Amino acid sequence: MTTNGGPYSPTGDPEVDEVLEALAAQSARFEAVGRRLSETRGRGEAEDGRVIVEALPGGSLVALRIDPRAMRLGSEALAEAILVAARRAEADAADRAESLMAPLVAEPPPAGALPHD
Repeated sequence: MTTNGGPYSPTGDPEVDEVLEALAAQSARFEAVGRRLSETRGRGEAEDGRVIVEALPGGSLVALRIDPRAMRLGSEALAEAILVAARRAEADAADRAESLMAPLVAEPPPAGALPHD
């Protein structure tokens, strides 16, 4: 960053400023991923799409659709189909969340951000 054509150094130490800038960029990436995670939904189906569940990465169900034809399954089979679809939706949501987090976990911290022994 420059101000009036000259270098701008908030702390006066270029190395510290570089680390602070890198941490700010990393923080912005974490916030963006956090927003995307809060919108992440997984989808699971059972009985040839007659039962559809949407779930959050933690497993909370946010939607359940049961095709009227699924009512012919009987209560036990329908209950099992709902559970199967829910497990699939949870796994899908977890996979999506993991994909979002992978770049953050794989990325090394900024140089100088960790204390030295």
